[in-house]
Amino acid sequence: MQRHPITPRPNWQATVEEQGLTYHTLDGAPYWHESAYYELTSEEVDALEQAANDLHALCIAAAEQVIQQKRWDELAIPSAAVPVILKSWERDDFSLYGRFDFAYDPASGPPKLLEYNADTPTGLVEAAVAQWYWLQDQFKDSDQFNSVHERLIAAWQKLKRTGAERVHLAGIKEHLEDAQTVLYLQDTCHQAELLEKQLFIEDIGWDARRKVFVDLDNEAIETLFKLYPWEWLLAEEFGQHLALESCRMIEPAWKMLLSNKALLPILWELYPEHPNLLPAYSAEAKPAELDSYVLKPKLGREGANVKVVICNRTMAETTGDYGQEGFIAQAYGPVPTFDGYFPIMGVWMVDHEACGLGIREDTNWITSNTSLFTPHIF
Repeated sequence: MQRHPITPRPNWQATVEEQGLTYHTLDGAPYWHESAYYELTSEEVDALEQAANDLHALCIAAAEQVIQQKRWDELAIPSAAVPVILKSWERDDFSLYGRFDFAYDPASGPPKLLEYNADTPTGLVEAAVAQWYWLQDQFKDSDQFNSVHERLIAAWQKLKRTGAERVHLAGIKEHLEDAQTVLYLQDTCHQAELLEKQLFIEDIGWDARRKVFVDLDNEAIETLFKLYPWEWLLAEEFGQHLALESCRMIEPAWKMLLSNKALLPILWELYPEHPNLLPAYSAEAKPAELDSYVLKPKLGREGANVKVVICNRTMAETTGDYGQEGFIAQAYGPVPTFDGYFPIMGVWMVDHEACGLGIREDTNWITSNTSLFTPHIF
């Protein structure tokens, strides 16, 4: 794996905007970063792909353990959510996508799982679209670990074959990245020849007479893609109606088990010394000898409320609104540095299979929602 400097394309801002990446600059600084790129070998790409596929299967098995042993409290899952999760699990409800984040230093060993963004991952437009067109402009004779777009269309087509006819897609109002992510997924849904309709989470209503969720036109929502965490949905005023299962949800309720960082200690318990796992424990059970670790909230997002400790010394710490649900402690992963940047490998899963890579990098220890997205080739 190497990181190379490169001259950005002329007027790259307008180029990526045309491709849907309208949030390429944050607070005056580039978020989309094409002044550099990563070059991987085909063997390194194979290692990332295999690690993601293997770990997805292990996460499914660990979720089965949570269900069989009723370990809901360890994941801070409210009792009201349990029957919803169980029904979704038993039906094997359709899952569209997710993203594994890995620490990967090929010089020191295989990819190591940091977390699984299995419910509401973002960074999709960058990974699936913007870096693919960048590749065509800059390295058209090279390759890229990226079949995300085609796999999304195929997944929607699979959903259509189950009888789905129309999909509502919803994100949060006044959130540009979420809006573009939803818009992109709406386009892939349209290309799969499904009817689709976009709305905002805040505009979803409940029709008490028909006992269905409705949009602003009072049309029943039959299938809903929601870029909104399940734990937030359940806490909403209409959360009580989710148990009635009046519509199909994407991602499904069983993904609450995979997206929860408290699954990491269970994975380590079930598969100790697995080459793609780092030692992980509940914060209360962290062994004293583990002196280099990352403290993460079970339901945290975008690097909030994270603390990095190296040799019992705090190296970095972020604030945020998470942590009341509890924390886990995970051994610090072997993240390499290139020109002062720490890259995190985000491997995309679509319909249960690995199909793409997006690299986020930062000069800080903790990757956040403002960390750079840098394209890659192999």
